[in-house]
Amino acid sequence: MFRMPGSHNPLFPLTIAVICVTGLLPRASALGPTAIGSKPMRIRIGSKNFSAVLENNETAAAFKALLPMKLEMAELNGNEKYARLSRNLPTNPAKPGVIHTGDLMVYGSRTLVLFYKSFPTPYEYTRLGRITDTAGLAEAIGAGSVTVTFEVE
Repeated sequence: MFRMPGSHNPLFPLTIAVICVTGLLPRASALGPTAIGSKPMRIRIGSKNFSAVLENNETAAAFKALLPMKLEMAELNGNEKYARLSRNLPTNPAKPGVIHTGDLMVYGSRTLVLFYKSFPTPYEYTRLGRITDTAGLAEAIGAGSVTVTFEVE
């Protein structure tokens, strides 16, 4: 049986707990990979600008290479706008469980989706990024199709 050095010491569990609490061991961020290495982006809907951050992943890097980009995004389900991209992006789909207002994701390998309402979902997406302040997003997006411009800041 393997024993960690010092594990015979009765204070060993307490030492590990203190190290974890004080942050000496790596911890998972509540924001996921976006918190480290995020790339700023601007999303313009009509006359309203939104700041966004891109994930630090291969999909976001490929998407960023397509910018600036202006897309006509169609309405779907009263909670999202979507558009087909000019080419496939590399993907790593996962089930987020819950979509949050301002999430920017890829469905399949070529459908860009901007969510303007939060809701639970069983579908798989590849995370691209998120709008950092979603105040006024639903109003700016409105009903029906909308023109959205994505630019690197």
